[in-house]
Amino acid sequence: MNVVGIDISKGKSMMAALRPMGEVALLPKEYPHTSVGLERMAYSIMSLGENTRVVMEATGRYHEPVATALHEYGIFVCVLNPILIHQSGGGSIRKVKSDKKDAFKIAKYGLDNWVTLKEYTPIDSLRQQLKLFSRQYNLYMKNVVALKNNLISLVDKTFPGANELFTSAEKSNGHQKWVDFVSTFWHCDCICRTSEKAFTERYQKWCKRNGYHFSINKAKDLYADSCGHFTTLPKNSNTKLLVVTAAKQLTSIKSLLTTLKNEMLAIAKQLPEFDTVIQMYGVGEISAAQLIAEIGDVRRFPNRSSLVAFAGVDPSVNQSGKYEAYTNPTTKRGSPYLRKTLFQVVSTYIKRSPYDEPIYQFIDKKRSEGKPYYVYMTAASNKFLRIYYARVKDCLNSID
Repeated sequence: MNVVGIDISKGKSMMAALRPMGEVALLPKEYPHTSVGLERMAYSIMSLGENTRVVMEATGRYHEPVATALHEYGIFVCVLNPILIHQSGGGSIRKVKSDKKDAFKIAKYGLDNWVTLKEYTPIDSLRQQLKLFSRQYNLYMKNVVALKNNLISLVDKTFPGANELFTSAEKSNGHQKWVDFVSTFWHCDCICRTSEKAFTERYQKWCKRNGYHFSINKAKDLYADSCGHFTTLPKNSNTKLLVVTAAKQLTSIKSLLTTLKNEMLAIAKQLPEFDTVIQMYGVGEISAAQLIAEIGDVRRFPNRSSLVAFAGVDPSVNQSGKYEAYTNPTTKRGSPYLRKTLFQVVSTYIKRSPYDEPIYQFIDKKRSEGKPYYVYMTAASNKFLRIYYARVKDCLNSID
């Protein structure tokens, strides 16, 4: 029985192996994450014999090439949450931190938990692409919110309330009417210092050029709304540069976000469970794709509780001796991206109040019991995941 502990870092890994009773099978050695380096690592592991298992920590994207390469050689690989290794302590009270010590610490954990080690299974390329697109979509969405708030802040100094002048829906290419409007009419003096007739003619040409509907009554309202404002930034080239640049940045990143969204949905629709997930109440196309991306194949979870724990919406336990806490926070040890998507789905139940839906009935029951907002929102996320697990697993099993 041999356990190989691999401490992963960027571009290289430290490997060491232990046998029972603390016998050192392989001294610590560093291997680069190249085709030759991973090949040498695999041959060193296979030289230990058949009864050998490799244990490593999940370290973002760094562990994936190592785990995938060793798995292709037919080696048993187990990828663990770093918290498990950290809590194990390594059998020493000394505070020592080095790659060599960490490799032995990981190997010792593998020896102590040999029976419970689960073999690593690489994510299929389609699900991996979907997860990457979903993470990038979340990143771009954060940037969109930041840039939008920045533009509104600038416009409030040059044309207060300009972002509230239009109610038109966003175009499929990411353009919004108010953003395009302030790109041209970036200061209220661009309108109020001309005549109403001159502005109406200019606004009509602008609508035609940008593909928006023209209304003479709207032009009159815009002219009236531009008058009487006290602005804190003057109408000059510097102010124009600030506002126009911010508007162009927002439009540009929204266009990229639309491209990412379309590609993400195209990938998600190729997966067999997409139709089942999108039929669940409160789940739209984007949230369905994000749920599938973060959860992956539900069959990798042995039961519903495992999925709930993965999402981090399971209640923690705090008990010692005669003491037992009755109000415990959630563990939050799982994916924060999944928790965010679940919160958005459950928020739909709160807004629409579908009385015939079991999850809303559950929320209503918790609210009637006087539970705080985040308590019943988390409990509803927990219940939603259990329903998700049952439906999606039945869907995948029926296809197989």
